[in-house]
Amino acid sequence: QVQLVESGGGLVQAGGSLRLSCAASGRTFSSYAMGWFRQAPGKEREFVAAISWSGGSTYYADSVKGRFTISRDNAKNTVYLQMNSLKPEDTAVYYCAARETYYSGAYYDGKSTYDYWGQGTQVTVSS
Repeated sequence: QVQLVESGGGLVQAGGSLRLSCAASGRTFSSYAMGWFRQAPGKEREFVAAISWSGGSTYYADSVKGRFTISRDNAKNTVYLQMNSLKPEDTAVYYCAARETYYSGAYYDGKSTYDYWGQGTQVTVSS
């Protein structure tokens, strides 16, 4: 079992930045590929970014590419999402997710492939 707790959400003006954190506890964090997803009111949960357990491979949704950066610190059992140049359409609840994998370079963008989820943190971007 892995427990995930997100933090760092809040209210920010368009063009601003936020950094989300996801702290993991439980089993060996370094064997888990991690992802960030978001869900806006009335919409499906969508993929944002993913990172392999080695940290060497990352993948982004087109809507955030060039603005968001996913990273991880396995020594701190934490994954981050740095969000720059925020837009009102980035407003959503952001969730981190984890899945165990044997492959150091693997990352995943399908929400059904993840086994563990955090409770989410609200990000609101005002225009």
